[in-house]
Amino acid sequence: MDKTASNYTVSWIHQIAEIPKEAWDPLAQPLTTPFFEWDWLHNLESSGSATGKAGWMPCHLTVWRDRTLVAAAPLYLKGHSYGEFVFDHQFADLSERLGVSYYPKLLGMSPFTPAEGYRFLIAPDEDEEQLLRVMVAEIDHFCDRNQISSCHFLYVEPEWQARLQQCGFSPWRHHNYIWQNDAYGSFDDYLKAFNANQRRNIKRERKAMAKSGLTLKTLSGDDIPRALFPLMYRFYENTCDKFGWWGSKYLTKRFFEQLYSTYRHRVLFVAAYPESSQDDRHPVGMSFCLTKGDRLYGRYWGSHDDIDCLHFNVCYYQPIEWAIDHHIKVFDPGAGGRHKKRRGFPATPNVSLHRFYSSRLSKIILPYLQQVNEMEEKEVAAINEDLPFTRQES
Repeated sequence: MDKTASNYTVSWIHQIAEIPKEAWDPLAQPLTTPFFEWDWLHNLESSGSATGKAGWMPCHLTVWRDRTLVAAAPLYLKGHSYGEFVFDHQFADLSERLGVSYYPKLLGMSPFTPAEGYRFLIAPDEDEEQLLRVMVAEIDHFCDRNQISSCHFLYVEPEWQARLQQCGFSPWRHHNYIWQNDAYGSFDDYLKAFNANQRRNIKRERKAMAKSGLTLKTLSGDDIPRALFPLMYRFYENTCDKFGWWGSKYLTKRFFEQLYSTYRHRVLFVAAYPESSQDDRHPVGMSFCLTKGDRLYGRYWGSHDDIDCLHFNVCYYQPIEWAIDHHIKVFDPGAGGRHKKRRGFPATPNVSLHRFYSSRLSKIILPYLQQVNEMEEKEVAAINEDLPFTRQES
């Protein structure tokens, strides 16, 4: 450990198993997101999904007061830009042309998870502003000492974003497609928000399940049969394989299997069964979500066969119905696709934060980001102007 200000010590660790769960989780559990809790991050590492061999070297920053963990930053040294969903490959290309080594870079996010909520984990009774300064200074020192080209925080918590910008990090704006609960009492209430044409389309897509002889079940926590976890890996694998090189297959079978014993209390499966089935262990298709508090997060899905409208139902409509019934306020369905906007997911801004330690990179990239951010604001406005909702009379 290295001594730093005000009786704090800092330490860089290379696997979260070095920190007791009982020390880490009091910092992570108050967050709205589930993706920085000890069990989730440990599963990513111990399953072989987020490891140095995979290009995700855990390099977590921890801050201690005596023997008490008071702050932590989940961080990774990245040897590539895959699995981030913030596409900075053009920065890497520029670095190569300038003769600057872009990799490894230091990255803060939950691996393979493009969901808003990243921030430093800080104990509630500590001086957050002081710890923020201590941690940023240590990150700067670490990157300088190890000749790291840049530091990036992706999908940051909005309130935390402003604090990091004050520390000199530059924003890059993006967007996801996010559903928000407008105090709907039922799925039918939700349908009323759409114009007549799209309301008919959604009803038709919902009815497609019965026409295909399928029924949908939502299973959570202890109600999930253990067999569904390795099956979810096979569905995930099949879906990724359909897209070849772009399939983004990052998680191992062991990751899904370990979720049963360590994290099923946060898991939600939407499974499709033949109407005659009496066995919950053998769905023909399924989506995998996580839930915490008033948030729902869609992650992956797959099926044995191509079934009309199955994707829309297990990934969007059934989770939305469950969200309404369980008073969920926000549903993030996962990465990708403008097709989400037709089903009630407006484009919603999110921000990544960046610091480039090469002056040559900074001089080129930072003005570029300012231009991109202006274009991004216009794009979000244009997408949301074309949503299929009922127009309110002015």
